[in-house]
Amino acid sequence: MLLFRFVIKSGPTAGGDYWATVGGEVEEGETFAQAARRELLEETGIAVEEVGEPVAELEFAWQLVSGEQVMSQERFFIVKVPRQAPSSVRWTALEKETMAEHRWWSVPELEATRDVVYPENLVEMLHHDLQGPGIDK
Repeated sequence: MLLFRFVIKSGPTAGGDYWATVGGEVEEGETFAQAARRELLEETGIAVEEVGEPVAELEFAWQLVSGEQVMSQERFFIVKVPRQAPSSVRWTALEKETMAEHRWWSVPELEATRDVVYPENLVEMLHHDLQGPGIDK
């Protein structure tokens, strides 16, 4: 599982330090699947033809780095990709400022970490959804 570590240095959420999945905002006219493909490319440089169906959904209130309160509706997809270092070529200025590092995690590593990881139930989602053949746990 590829996660990015976000370190928030300024603004209303300064001091935030957590790991999170690839993702971002759905643009007008996009489906969640189209947004997932675009965000994967923008944040990692990895292009995929399809992401399949979502394996989980979450909805919750969240405070953006800017301080704006939003209602987040998230969809999670399992996408098999080569293990490679993400490219930051397409990162926004905010991503360059807040995305401190990346790391490929195994399920046991996620289970053992004391770091903050979002979504909070990621390990449970992985246990439930990584039961298919050929998926490396």
